[in-house]
Amino acid sequence: MDIIFLNEVKVQTKLGVPAWERMVAQTILLDIEIAMPNSNSCKTDQIDDTIDYGTVVAKIRERLTTKSFQLVEALAEDLCQMVMSDFGTPWIKIKVAKPGILPGVKALGVIIERGAKSRD
Repeated sequence: MDIIFLNEVKVQTKLGVPAWERMVAQTILLDIEIAMPNSNSCKTDQIDDTIDYGTVVAKIRERLTTKSFQLVEALAEDLCQMVMSDFGTPWIKIKVAKPGILPGVKALGVIIERGAKSRD
């Protein structure tokens, strides 16, 4: 299986349990791994035969400017379902990190994985 990855994608969104935390957008960091539905692009060298990284990031940023979440878990699940649906990937792994939220903690967050990973 071929996997596309995007590391430390900075995104602005409204996220947090207390309502005051969702009043102003904050920066979160995403690490994303996306299984390609096929490996045609390795042979054709054509963008139409792969998942366009820029389009993935643009859709994520657009989505997170229009929605707010209380939990990082719900945000991660929403993004997984969107990417799987919009890009036809059979498997995705997303790490959502909120940096500097708790004193003495560099970041907090969640890692979720959805879909079936093939054994190719």
